[in-house]
Amino acid sequence: MKLKYLSHSAFQITTEEGLRILIDPFLDGNPNSPVKSDEVFADFIILTHAHGDHLGDAKKIARAYNSQIISVNELGIILEHQGFNTHKMHIGGSHEFPFGKVKFTIAHHGSFTDEMQYAGEPAGVLLFIEDKIIYHTGDTGLFLDMKLIGEINKINYMLLPIGDNFTMGIDDAVRAVEFVNPEVAIPMHYNTFPIIAADPYEFQNRIEQIGKKCRVLDFGEEISIN
Repeated sequence: MKLKYLSHSAFQITTEEGLRILIDPFLDGNPNSPVKSDEVFADFIILTHAHGDHLGDAKKIARAYNSQIISVNELGIILEHQGFNTHKMHIGGSHEFPFGKVKFTIAHHGSFTDEMQYAGEPAGVLLFIEDKIIYHTGDTGLFLDMKLIGEINKINYMLLPIGDNFTMGIDDAVRAVEFVNPEVAIPMHYNTFPIIAADPYEFQNRIEQIGKKCRVLDFGEEISIN
């Protein structure tokens, strides 16, 4: 399996069988994205919430490839009414897909579409793929139940925001890693806009100081997860 960081909170996962999953594909309006929406393919698109920098280009991509969009129920209903192929879930629920299992977790944030439609609760997502567990926290503040998530699940890769203002900053993100205890922490949601400027290497140093492992991915960098 391969994990590629497309900047902001956007990631691409490619399974050994060649299935491609995009998470929060904010690409065309993203100054740091190494690709545009017409340069990516997705069998599945997972959305943590409906803000424009997370819903991003999901509609363009899904329309081009009939990708199935996986989201919380209310956002799924909105997209279904717009003609998209959706799978609707709720926080705490899980479902098996051809690539593996998806389970949504809580996230402390908001979720409205650009048209100011309420799009359900924001979420984090646990992906159980090829005997690995990836935890994409979505946009969130720190919450104590992260510790429970880490106790129940042996998280291999934790993808979490460090940009502050709208989400956790570095201090809270370090505490979140302590709570979850993943094998590897990967920072996201930083330096896209001046208001969320942050140094990922400061975060990496802080994580290493507490005896944990952090991997800072360049925009467009892809790693293998074995």
